[in-house]
Amino acid sequence: MRLTLVYGALFLLSGASLLAVTYVLVAHATSAVVFDGQDGSHLIGSADGLTDTGPHLLGVPDGLTPEQVQAQADRMRAQAVRQHEAELRQLLTQSATALAIMSVLSIVLGWIVAGRVLRPLRTITRSARQISATNLHARLALGGPDDELKELGDTFDELLGRLEAAFNAQRQFIANASHELRTPLARQRTMVQVALAAPDADVESLRTAHERVLSANAQQERLIEALLTLARSEAGLDHHEPFDLADLSDHTIHTHRPEADRRGIRLDATLDSAPASGAPRLVERLVTNLVDNALRHNVPSGTVHVTTGLSDEGAVLTVVNTGPIIPETEIDRLFQPFQRAGTARAGRESGLGLGLSIVKAIAAAHGAQLDAQPRPEGGMRTTVTFPPHT
Repeated sequence: MRLTLVYGALFLLSGASLLAVTYVLVAHATSAVVFDGQDGSHLIGSADGLTDTGPHLLGVPDGLTPEQVQAQADRMRAQAVRQHEAELRQLLTQSATALAIMSVLSIVLGWIVAGRVLRPLRTITRSARQISATNLHARLALGGPDDELKELGDTFDELLGRLEAAFNAQRQFIANASHELRTPLARQRTMVQVALAAPDADVESLRTAHERVLSANAQQERLIEALLTLARSEAGLDHHEPFDLADLSDHTIHTHRPEADRRGIRLDATLDSAPASGAPRLVERLVTNLVDNALRHNVPSGTVHVTTGLSDEGAVLTVVNTGPIIPETEIDRLFQPFQRAGTARAGRESGLGLGLSIVKAIAAAHGAQLDAQPRPEGGMRTTVTFPPHT
C-alpha cells in the first residue's frame, strides 16, 4: 500500500507539473493575439502573424471615422480575449480530467507493480518463518532475472547453508564430546564399584583403585580444558596483541625437547623473526599442538623441524615431521574434533583427538591461512600463515 501511494503521489505530482508547464506555454504562445503597440497602433493576430493596422484595422471596413475604428478594435480585442480565456479554461479542464483518469490508472498499475516487486520478498519472509533448526536444508531457490532481489535470495540461501553446516558440526561435536566425557566417567565408576565389591579389599587395593580414578579424572580435566580452548578459539578475538612466532616457537621447543629425547626423535628448528598480532596464548597453544602432534604421530628415530619467518603473505610457521604415510584424503578429517589418524577413535596414547581441530580454530580466529600436506615419504608438513603485522 505504501509503495502504491508513493507511485501514485509521484505520478500525480509529475502530471500536475507537466499540466502547469503546458498551461503556461500555451497561454504565453496565444497571449499576442491582440495587444497595443508602443506607438498606439493596434495589432491583431492572423494566420500569417501580427499586422500593424496603423490608421487601418485588419478586418474593419474602410470609410469609418477614427472613433468608429477604435470602437471596432476594442470590441474585437475584447472578443479575442474572451475566446482566449475560454480556450485556456477548456485546456485546463480537459487536462485535469485526463490527469485524474491517469492518476487512477497509475494507482491500479502501481498496486500491480508493487505486488510483483514485493512477491520475492514475501517468499523470503514466508520461508524464513518456516525454517528452523530442524529443516535448515530448505532453500528459497528464487528464480527470475539476476537482479537485487535474486541476489538477496541467493545470499539468504548461502546463509542457510552456513547455518546448516554449523548446526551439523555442533551436533557432531556435542555427540563426540558426550562420548569422550562419558567414557572416563564410566571407567571411574567401574573401578570404584569393583574396588568396593571386592570381598578381600584392603588398603593397598583401594589405594590402587583411587590412583586409577585420579588418572582418569586427570584425563577428563585435560579433555574439558581442550574443549574450552576450542570454544574460545571459535568465538573469535576481542583484541590483538603483538607477538613473535619465533619467541613462541622457541619456548615450545624447549618445553617439548625432553619428550622428544624420550621418544628418540630429533627436534630442531630454524627460527627467524616473524612478528604478528593476535592472542599470544592461543597462538602458543597452536604451536604446542602442532609440535605435540608431530612428536606423537612419528616413527622411531624420526625428526621434527620447526621453521618461522616472513613471506609476502605475512608471518609463517612451518612444522615438518616424519611419520606413517597419510592419505591426502585423510587430511581434512584429521582437523575435525575427535578424529585421529588411521581410525576415528583411539586410546589414550593417541591423544584426545582435539589438537588439530584447536589448531584450525585458532588459525581461523586470527585470519591465518592453514595448509597441511602429507609427505610422500611419510609424515606431514603443516604451514600456518598469519596476516602481516600492522
